[in-house]
Amino acid sequence: MTRFQRSIARFNVFPGRRALCWLPILAALAAIAAPPSADAATRRRAAGAYDGIWNVVFATTRGNCSSGYRVPFTVIGSRVSSAGGGRVSGSVSRAGAVAVNVSVGASHASGGGRLAGSSGAGAWRGIITGDRCSGTWQATRG
Repeated sequence: MTRFQRSIARFNVFPGRRALCWLPILAALAAIAAPPSADAATRRRAAGAYDGIWNVVFATTRGNCSSGYRVPFTVIGSRVSSAGGGRVSGSVSRAGAVAVNVSVGASHASGGGRLAGSSGAGAWRGIITGDRCSGTWQATRG
């Protein structure tokens, strides 16, 4: 037990000059670790500008696929995911550019476009129930 107390005592006593040597290093680390608050707030607003549930309606312009499917997507930060049914992966940039991949069973499609405010539009293409199709999509934030 006395051995343990001696090791604590060693850490408990710092010579004054030795402790002062660490102050500039600690100040530099604090300056690096703390980002400017205005930049951080701007990044948070931009990253979450499209957050929410988006209702996407798909229209077929080429191929023998049905039109009018409504699919909900979720946007959180820069990630796009499924809000119900199927596997959805994708991203949205701060400027609103969207790239998404969707698969349900053997059907799969990819698309791209742009979101602005609470609406968006773009194009898609894929293989739906064995047919090669393509078309457009329209989105509104729910």
